[in-house]
Amino acid sequence: MSDVLSLKESVVVYLDRSGGLQKLTEDCEQFDDPQHVEAVYRFCISVNPSDVMEVDAELGDCVLHEPLKATALFQSVCFLAIKTLSLVEKIHTESQVNIILKLTHLPPFPEYTLDLCSFPRECGTMRPVSMEGLVIAMTRVTKYTQGARFLCVNDDCPCCTGFHHIRVHAPGATESATVRNDFSCMMCNSQLKEDVKFRVLGDKQLVELIHVKALDVLNGHQQSSLRYQSVTLFLRDELCNLMRIGRLYRVLGIPAHVHQWPNITWSVEANSVRPWEPEYPHKVSVRFQELLKATASSPWGFSAIVAHCFGLEVSPPGLYNTLKLGLLLSLVQTRADAKETCHNLDLLVITTDTLVLDRLLTYSLSLAFRGVRHPASGEMFASLSRDEHGAGTANIHAGSALLATGGICMVGELGCYKKDKLDSIQSVLESRTVSVFIPGKKYGEDADQQLSFPLNCSFWALTDPSQQPGRTDCTVLGTAEMGPVPLQLADTFGLVIQCRDMMGEQALLAQTVHTLQQSAQPGKPLDPTCWEFSSQDYQELVAHARSLQVELSPGAEKMIHGYYMASRRIRTQSQGVKISVASIKLLISLAEAHCKLSLRTQVLEEDAVIAVLLCENSVTLKHGASALIIPPDAVFPCDLEDVDCLHRRDMALDELHQNILRFIYAYAPGANSYITEE
Repeated sequence: MSDVLSLKESVVVYLDRSGGLQKLTEDCEQFDDPQHVEAVYRFCISVNPSDVMEVDAELGDCVLHEPLKATALFQSVCFLAIKTLSLVEKIHTESQVNIILKLTHLPPFPEYTLDLCSFPRECGTMRPVSMEGLVIAMTRVTKYTQGARFLCVNDDCPCCTGFHHIRVHAPGATESATVRNDFSCMMCNSQLKEDVKFRVLGDKQLVELIHVKALDVLNGHQQSSLRYQSVTLFLRDELCNLMRIGRLYRVLGIPAHVHQWPNITWSVEANSVRPWEPEYPHKVSVRFQELLKATASSPWGFSAIVAHCFGLEVSPPGLYNTLKLGLLLSLVQTRADAKETCHNLDLLVITTDTLVLDRLLTYSLSLAFRGVRHPASGEMFASLSRDEHGAGTANIHAGSALLATGGICMVGELGCYKKDKLDSIQSVLESRTVSVFIPGKKYGEDADQQLSFPLNCSFWALTDPSQQPGRTDCTVLGTAEMGPVPLQLADTFGLVIQCRDMMGEQALLAQTVHTLQQSAQPGKPLDPTCWEFSSQDYQELVAHARSLQVELSPGAEKMIHGYYMASRRIRTQSQGVKISVASIKLLISLAEAHCKLSLRTQVLEEDAVIAVLLCENSVTLKHGASALIIPPDAVFPCDLEDVDCLHRRDMALDELHQNILRFIYAYAPGANSYITEE
């Protein structure tokens, strides 16, 4: 008894030092309404285990290893404080005080960390642990019973009135453990009956959490025999709707075995939830640092060689340079920040050689922060199932696009999809949201419901123009046949790149020799003059470039704005094509991405030149050429075999830079105010 009193004294000291008593007083003000009487009154108390340890080591040990006992201690102290200070007159018994201890953190030791890959998951003692994982499914918010009042059916028993029998939800308990009709009175052993008007309801949501390594199985780069199993989290009250599908979180919770006869399920009662991002090395390899110094005199040289030497495991250097640059730009630009702002760069590739380019895209996917290769037979956006934990509500499962949040979703060849699926892709890319319709009748609700989830990933897709050719406007100069992809769908992709076979049999021979050499002598340099970079070098470069914060320079901003205004004016007048505001977002995104890939923090006018050339080529493939005449492969007008080739490319880009300025000066309204004729 003396030990319990000592622990309660330590609770008082801790609450006084941490401001918990003051917060308890403030929380009691919401229960002042005398007309509103409840069975239980819920209070959340923030507990810092480190501070508790300083006050009383035994109490700190109790908080970390016996949370139910610690809750009872805090409950007793809080009830005494409420009655002593007359904070809530409606509270008559200690059981009416429902205390929730919210832990700020746990000690950074393995004993307090739960690896979601570890098995078996033994029950052991119910104590808090920390875990990190990816949300792959969640239910709608439903109700559960926080607490209920029971009265004895024997009128002669003192428990037929008052608040003697109070049932409160505990971690790991089911609804039937709180409310059912076979409880007995502690005084006379008669049956207890619930006083329904005093029942207190709260919000509940179920979330499926899985280890982040499970995404490695989905990128399609390498097959694995590993299988990952998700964990069910119970979010209650203020924690509901704090988690988003496709996001990573660190969760503090209490594992428990939930008994639902004849089954026993292992789940976690969440205590606190915080967004989490794994730490990746943000360094640039020595080889790339040497290249950066060697190309310091050219604003375009570093990114050109990085693209030229990219993906040598799949294709020889010099082949598909524009596509390789586009892939790298998409990799460094795609991210999802804490404010759920979408930074994406979608890519549609037009090619007849889908096999090789599919391999190139798959290789690039392995370098993404998060890459998901969508299987044609799987669900791309979201699917529904019935919850298996007793609620019977709809459980929303993430599809490939939501799982790829903050990364890349590779949908593969669009010719494999039916028209309704292509229409769905177009709708989602236009709205950047995934809508889920939940029929209320099927899932135990009175009304149907429509939920929307933000889409924060980039899409990569292929289309073969030799399949189902049928575009009627390909007679316009510069337009490309896109096979089964309608023009409206192509417009929703930010960047469209056509991989032309300009060298005919020479390109085929180069690809054949490259494939045979990689099979017979893997790892052997293909070109002695080519810089050698490993996949690890590229992965670190992409990770570092993604982390850079960049800002637009005045020159870049003027060029992007001027080109957008000139292009919108000339194409609307001559072609009847409406250039949407999404085009200026694409231009800014491309310029920022090229700046990051070049390892700079300020977007220069030269970055805007690359953005304009890529965007103009993309629009030309869809709608035809405009007054700005540029070659099909404007970004790589010549091969990059030596230093002289890089110099010739810089001279060609300088000339294109002047052509863009002339185009802006001639067609953009008010361009003479910020661009001189010279």
